[in-house]
This record gives sequence, C-alpha cells and structure tokens, in this order.
Amino acid sequence: MEAERIGLFTDGPLRSAVSCFRASCVQYRLVVRDANTLQICQLYTCLDQIQHIEWSADSLFILCALYKRGLVQVWSLEQPEWHCKIDEGSAGLVASCWSPDGRHILNTTEFHLRITVWSLCTKSVSYIKYPKACQQGITFTRDGRYLALAERRDCKDYVSILVCSDWQLLRHFDTDTQDLAGIEWAPNGCVLAAWDSCLEYKILLYSLDGRLLSAFCAYEWSLGIKSVAWSPSSQFLAVGSYDGKVGGRPRGEAHGQCPSGSDHVASTRPPPQVRILNHVTWKMITEFGHPATINNPKIVVYKEAEKSPPLVLGRLAFPPPRAAAGPLSSTESEWRQRSHWDGHQALQWYLARRSSRNTASQGRARGQALCAAASFPPSPVFHEVASVPVSLQTLKPAADRANPRIGIGALAFSPDNCFLATRSDSVPTAVWIWDIQKLRLLAVLEQLSAVRCFQWDPRQARLAICTGGGKVYLWSPAGCVSVQVPGEGDFQVLSVCWHLSGDSLALLSKDHFCLCFLETEQGVGTAFGQRGDHT
Repeated sequence: MEAERIGLFTDGPLRSAVSCFRASCVQYRLVVRDANTLQICQLYTCLDQIQHIEWSADSLFILCALYKRGLVQVWSLEQPEWHCKIDEGSAGLVASCWSPDGRHILNTTEFHLRITVWSLCTKSVSYIKYPKACQQGITFTRDGRYLALAERRDCKDYVSILVCSDWQLLRHFDTDTQDLAGIEWAPNGCVLAAWDSCLEYKILLYSLDGRLLSAFCAYEWSLGIKSVAWSPSSQFLAVGSYDGKVGGRPRGEAHGQCPSGSDHVASTRPPPQVRILNHVTWKMITEFGHPATINNPKIVVYKEAEKSPPLVLGRLAFPPPRAAAGPLSSTESEWRQRSHWDGHQALQWYLARRSSRNTASQGRARGQALCAAASFPPSPVFHEVASVPVSLQTLKPAADRANPRIGIGALAFSPDNCFLATRSDSVPTAVWIWDIQKLRLLAVLEQLSAVRCFQWDPRQARLAICTGGGKVYLWSPAGCVSVQVPGEGDFQVLSVCWHLSGDSLALLSKDHFCLCFLETEQGVGTAFGQRGDHT
C-alpha cells in the first residue's frame, strides 16, 4: 500500500457516488480531484467558510453548505461556469442534503421549523413542516422512491412517508414513543425501524403503508437503545443497548406489540448470554454479551504489541513499476516473496515522494523515478494472538455525569452479511467480531488506545480500524495486521473511509487526509498518490 497526504480540509475528503472524484474544502475553497491520479480537476470559490459538502447521486453536482450565513452553493462538474445559490434568509440553516435523484436539495432551518425542498430543474419550492430534531430524523429508501421523516407536533411523535418524485404525502401515522430518537429503512425498503430515546428501551417496526409489524422491548427501568444497524440483506436488525449486549432479530411477519408488563419483557436480572427465539415473530433470536474476560479457547484474541518492528529503510528498494507487458523484475520478485505472512497475502505500505511536482499530463506515469521509499513488511509482532483467559481493559463510567460511557456505541455488518463488528464503550480499546452464520463470537481485537472508528470494505469482509494514533489496523478472516502510516510528522488517524471499489482507503486527521492504495496480487507498486495543495 502506498500513501500520500493532501492538504488541509474542513469537511472531507468526500468521494463521489461513481468513485471518480474526491472533494475536499479549505475554508472557502472547494477542491475536486481525480480519485485515481489525485490531479486537481476543478477549484471553486465560495462566499464564506464551508461547513459541509455533499455529492449528488450521479456525481454531476456538489453542494457546499455555509451554515453561518444560511447559504447553500451548488457547483457543476460538467459546466464549471454554472452555479446556484440558495439563501434561506432569516430562517437560517442547520442541515442540508441531496435527494436521491440528485436534482433536489433539502434544507433544514434553524430550530427545525421546517424543511425546504428546492428543485434545480423547475426552480420550485416545497415545504415540510414539523421536522423533529433527533439523532436520525430523515431517511431515504435505497431505491430513492420514498422519504421517511420524524415529526413532533402537539407533544407527540409522528412519521410521515413522502413520495420523492412529487413530494406528496403517502402515509402519516403516530408512533408509540415517548421521545423518538431515530428512524431507518431496511435496505430492501420494506420495513421502517423507529426507536425511542435512551430513557426507554423500545423499537418499533412499520411496513411501508404505516402498519405496525412489531414492537420489542428487552427490559424496563434502565437506559435503553444506543445504536441500531440493519444487515445488508435486511434479514437482521442489530440493536445495541446500554446493558452491553447486542440483540439480533431477523425479519419476520409477526404482528402485535410487546407491551409493558408482558411476558416478552425481560426481567431485571442479568439475561442469559444467548437467546434463540422464533424467527417469524420479530423477536430476538440471540444476544451477544461483551464480557471483560474472554475464556473460550475458540475465540481468537489479537492484542496489539507494545513495540513494532523497526522501519526498514533502503534495505529493500521500492519495486520499479512494471511495463505494460513486461516480466517481473528481480527486485519485484524478491519483494513478492517477502509479502506473505502465515501463508496469506499481507498488506504492504509504501511512501513514495516525487522529487518534483508532476504535471497533469504525467499523472500516474509508471516510469517516474522515486526519490524515497520505505518498506513496512507485515509481521506477527504487530499483533499477538493471546492465550485465554484474556482480561480486557475496562473503563469505569462516571455515574454522576450525563451520557455515561457504557453500552454498544458502534455496530456495522460486513457487506457479505457474514460478520458483525461492535464496540462496547465500557471496553473502548476492543473491537468484537461476530460470526452471524454461527451466532457466536469469532475474534476480539484489543488495541493500546481507544477505538475511534471502524468501517468495512464495501467489496469484501475486511475491516479497517483507527484509534486516533499513527496506525491503521486491518482485520479479515485470514488474520489481523497493524501498520504505521508512512509520512512526515505526526499523522493522527481519526477516521477512515473506503473507496467503493475497495482498492483504496482514505485516512482522515484533524486537518489532513491521506489517500492509500492497496496492492493486489495482479499488480504491485502500480498505485501512486500525488501530493497536492489547496493554495
């Protein structure tokens, strides 16, 4: 893998939907780069500092939200001279997003008084009243046909379902919640999940026509739901709660509600580690606990080592780029022989800095000479496979403060629907990998620092993790590896973002981002990042 830092940014880098471009912004400047060559394609200047950027679904337009001035500016990649300015006036602006068709913009005014729908084609304006200020109050189906909106009126929670083609109301119904915290469509667009605030454990499932399919509550008189995630196949809904367990429930066709005091409500005593219930009734089939001690020898526990192998500089030259039809050089053959760890392909990271700035015509020329290179051979020293029992580092929450650091803070299914990654806020240094097919814990990754972010490769079961330090951690069923991010200075990785093709990874720090290209068996050393600036 080869990595290169690029510039300062305010909100980015943001990839386009077709994965051809990446956008980043610095104060009032918007920079659009080619995702492969990192050459600057367009440079736009806004009226004030940019707080948010977002691509349209077809990557033809990009909006820049200037919340402080209540403005939205829209730019076109096909016609750079065309631009659009939307001014919300005295109503203000707190959020802005695209509709799925990429031709409408939804602006939320201050105090969530209304949502304004602006059409770029007809220049018409539509208004949606009473949007609720909550964690996740607006969600679109993946096919872009319907919009679900959380509302609050007359001290009650409602959900409105609108048709995105003409923004007409399809269904409007109230929800049996005290304080609706979020809504989310299933990937197939057939079921809408709505959950209550953390003060009450309740999640409701509605059909497209507004019928209540089921309601589930795991326990009472304690903090409730903290995170929710649908599986890509829409067969499972994972619900993370403050009691430190993840309840998984498959889709079904059962009706009815789980009322308070019924036999479906769990008692206050600690529930069993695993529950398997009927999969047709929308009830929980299993429960994943997050104990502080791992005793099962079938669970693989990866512990980050205190010391990493020394950086190998100059001992192994960076493999020269391969000609279009030429054979492998001896140097590249030697590098390939060293690039295996325990019989599996490992990830290679490289830093390649060009002696002079390339011109746009040079792009990613494979014959360009490299002035410095570093090889980071993978090694089991990066992560040690610990022998059970293993005690994980736990964090004692402050009982006298709001938002205690307990419960399941993050959930994510793998794209193949086979694995679920979770993070317990009371064990902040660990990531738990669950086997969905066997409904059991498969592996635990314990880092030296608290986990900040993790994200699955969109093409395969490969998880990228960052902890706010200078390393990136990658897990797959084949094993785990941690790599020091190459570069000058202290690069603290705060967030990660995969390319849609899965062949590159963007690492974000506070004021820089680093674009890394992952090598494959078919090509080694053929992906080059290029340094650029925004001045």
